[in-house]
Amino acid sequence: KGDFITLPMRTYSSGMAARLRFSIAAAKDHDVLMIDEALATGDRKFQKRSEARIRELRKEAGTVFLVSHNNKSIRDTCDRVLWLERG
Repeated sequence: KGDFITLPMRTYSSGMAARLRFSIAAAKDHDVLMIDEALATGDRKFQKRSEARIRELRKEAGTVFLVSHNNKSIRDTCDRVLWLERG
């Protein structure tokens, strides 16, 4: 673990890069947090931890914008939805 932290991000897989970006964003409290397809990559364990952290951030920040193509993730995470058709 941690073997990749000293390597340039261009050497990371798309899943590793997404995990790092989400972890950095989720490590701090925000008034408003925007997450774009963060749960689309990574293994199921990471997705579950991310969903739990998003729920915590919603309680703390109050506003989390989640962009996703995954209807289940949206249903499990959001209490209001804006649907963009062909948008």
